Amino acid sequence: MAASSNAEETQLQDMEEDAGMEREMDSDEEEGMGVENSDDEEDDSSEDEKENEAEIQRLEEQLSINAFDYNCHVDLIKLLRQEGELFRLRRARQKMSELFPLTEEIWLDWLKDEIRLSEEEPNREKVYELFERAVKDYICPDIWLEYAQYTIGGMGSPGGIDKVRAIFERALTAVGLHVTKGETVWEAYREFENVMLSTVQPPPGRVPTCEEQELLKTQLERIHTLFRRQLAIPLMDMEATYAEYDEWSEQGVPETVSHQYKKALQQMEKRKAFEETLLVAEPPKLAEYQTYIDYELKDGDPARIQIIFERALAENCLVPDMWAKYTTYLDRQLKIKDLVLSSHDRAARNCPWTMGLWKSYLLALERHGAEHQTVSDVFEKALNAGFIQATDYVDIWQAYLDYLRRRVDFSKESSKELEELRAAFARSLDYMKQDVEERFSESGDPSCTIMQIWARIEALHCKNIQKARELWDSIMTKGNAKYANMWLEYYNLERSYGDPIHCRKALHRAVQCTSDYPDHVCEVLLTFERVEGSLEDWDAAVQKTETRLNRINEQRAKVAEKEANLARQEEEKTDQRRKAKADKKSQKKGQKGFRAGEKRKVEQDNYQDEWDEESEHAPKRHRRGGDASTEEYMETEAGLFGRKTPAGHRPGPPGAKTAQQGAAATAQSQQDDKLELRNDNNSVFISNLAYTLEDPEKKLRTLFETCGPISQVRPVFSNKGTFKGYCYVQFECQASVPEALKLDRREVEGRPMFVSPCVDKNTNPDFKVFKYNSSMEKHKIFISGLPFSCTKEQLEEVSKAHGTVKDVRLVTYRSGKPKGLAYVEFADEAQASHAVLKMDGTVMEGNTISVAISNPPRRNAKDKPGSSGSLAAMMPRQAYGSRGRGRTQLSLLPRSLHRASGSVSKAENGTATKPIPGTVSANATGDTGLEAQGKPLSNSDFARMLLNK
Repeated sequence: MAASSNAEETQLQDMEEDAGMEREMDSDEEEGMGVENSDDEEDDSSEDEKENEAEIQRLEEQLSINAFDYNCHVDLIKLLRQEGELFRLRRARQKMSELFPLTEEIWLDWLKDEIRLSEEEPNREKVYELFERAVKDYICPDIWLEYAQYTIGGMGSPGGIDKVRAIFERALTAVGLHVTKGETVWEAYREFENVMLSTVQPPPGRVPTCEEQELLKTQLERIHTLFRRQLAIPLMDMEATYAEYDEWSEQGVPETVSHQYKKALQQMEKRKAFEETLLVAEPPKLAEYQTYIDYELKDGDPARIQIIFERALAENCLVPDMWAKYTTYLDRQLKIKDLVLSSHDRAARNCPWTMGLWKSYLLALERHGAEHQTVSDVFEKALNAGFIQATDYVDIWQAYLDYLRRRVDFSKESSKELEELRAAFARSLDYMKQDVEERFSESGDPSCTIMQIWARIEALHCKNIQKARELWDSIMTKGNAKYANMWLEYYNLERSYGDPIHCRKALHRAVQCTSDYPDHVCEVLLTFERVEGSLEDWDAAVQKTETRLNRINEQRAKVAEKEANLARQEEEKTDQRRKAKADKKSQKKGQKGFRAGEKRKVEQDNYQDEWDEESEHAPKRHRRGGDASTEEYMETEAGLFGRKTPAGHRPGPPGAKTAQQGAAATAQSQQDDKLELRNDNNSVFISNLAYTLEDPEKKLRTLFETCGPISQVRPVFSNKGTFKGYCYVQFECQASVPEALKLDRREVEGRPMFVSPCVDKNTNPDFKVFKYNSSMEKHKIFISGLPFSCTKEQLEEVSKAHGTVKDVRLVTYRSGKPKGLAYVEFADEAQASHAVLKMDGTVMEGNTISVAISNPPRRNAKDKPGSSGSLAAMMPRQAYGSRGRGRTQLSLLPRSLHRASGSVSKAENGTATKPIPGTVSANATGDTGLEAQGKPLSNSDFARMLLNK
């Protein structure tokens, strides 16, 4: 082997030198054609070569650190092929093929390169070996066709024709049932046999000999057989094959073949819908393949089940669940050793991070009688595969230890297998303590399951109870002595294989050490002494348990008292805060009332005597509640409230202050006229918009105009004129609302826009649109520590190397500034787990990023609707004056125009409620021209009454 490899290296070096000489000759011939440009081109090419060489060295160094970096292997092979480094290219491909099954494209490139290098006959065997490795990775019709084509080139050698036919037969067995691509293999086989037919046919005009007639008859029968076999299988374009056979055969198509063809055609019709679905589906087509597989499993043809599984895995080779289903089917149904073991090997090589596939592989090897060295080698590969969780290493060790235990003949006191089992147990404990704890900061086996199994084996099979006790002592020293169930496990072991003395010792130690369920342990000890112990043992047990329980009860009482004190202190603090809040509120009310009285006194001096007279009588009517009208509030989205103006009111002499009030009232009237058109049934509420969004009304109108005609867009601004990040969009018809809700989570300037129904929270306080997701999202990863300059495109480019990326979301502040956090959603949880394994701890633009499966924290109780912590949500909204949140909180309307506050009728969602029967409208005695029948007044009516002179 060493000599052959040296010869290959020498041949490759010679070919590279020849290629270099040819390039030099070509450059000499073209020397006179572009002297000026040649220097520049040489400089550019040399710089590119230096860059590529530096990149090649970087990739090789990275692979020396992590040999399981799949993308790094692919990039290295591409660069080496581009540079023409034939020897290094072959070595890179060889290393990758040892770790991973290669894709169809990589294999075809490798095979074509090797075919070009092996022009001499002695090298054909090495290409044959390479083809044999290629056809084992995946079911690929193109590779089989290339294999057959290459074999045809060696027909001149002894047995060459038989070898071609053998390769074609193997290809038909592997991919002949492939519904869409199997036909090409059948046609290539028939074409080869037709060529062979032309070689045995005698020249025209010459009578063939008996031997030639026999050869001709045999060859014709081969072609007939191929047609009959193909027409009995459901394949695409069967009709053309049948027509070709009918034309080729001199006697026509036999009846038996026609019957088989019709039956296969019916089967093809049943599968046609599945094939068409796969044809139009987007990758990875998992759901479509799963439906197809379920149909084939129900149909029950093992060969067809195998081929559809292989087709699905060729396109979804990194999906562990698909491999698990396939290998389980092979283990339980086909049970063919070579097929089962090769499938398990491919599964583990494709998804090495999945412990379950390695565990199934070990069981399959044992089930089919594989050599011990083979099983051990597979186990060592599993340990180096890089599992995601610490518990995975516990499970794989348990599977291997179970295998070793089944090999031991315990009827012998000592054997090589038993010593190997004990050594493996000791090694597993060291491995969990050193390697696993160092990587995951936990052992993955807090209950010491492996040590418990070892102790049971020593006690049961080896009759070595002393070794079992030593193991249990070690278990208890690892922090398990406080758990009652661990002591009871030890007690049961002593009951089964030990003696009463050690049982009693174990229970006494349990009573002393247990902290979770001491009552139960005490009861077990007393029960044991009732059955096994003497009077002295009973007295000792009663005294020990009573002492222990008394101490436990004292501790519990202290804890309960402490908790009660804490609760009482918390309650007192709550009462103090509530009292301070009430005092502060009453103080503010007093100050507000004082300032309001002063302002009313100043304003009354500017009004006419008639107004002063009505102002004096209005409070009295309000207190009596006789004919005072009901006070009515009109709530708007800006938080403004208006009140109905009493009849007969005329403002005082015109002045600067009166003119300013009139202008403000006019502006408010226009705003109220717009808000009166509000209709919640035709509206949606938009939130989570950026504060920095420019011209939100125009942008949202453009965005939502596809949903239907828009009546108005109402962005909400603060008192300073800045956009507050939410808005209302009202359509002309209610049918547009469902279309608008479909735009929920649409990205607007880097933030997801929330679109929800427009619901009045006064009448529906518990209405919630957005639900806080607190469950683990296994198909989504959470990335922290990103550089602020990272863009969505850059993160998507990095993430798609580990799977199919469905969505990328960068988390930003409302101002648009990035937080350095992101969520990346993959097609399935296997891809997300693989991304966590590969991306966690990597460096991006100088920042070390942390990657984990998305697991949002649980929502606090105080954040939930209806909880006692959300007192602010239970308080009614404060009514502001027509000027908004003013300093004095006063309305511009006099008290005599207010209705009695005893029966407030709020206007919700822009529509006023009906007046309460029995109340008298405030305009009953006025001359405003309105009907005095309790008809509700609009804000524009208020403005007209206020401005009436």
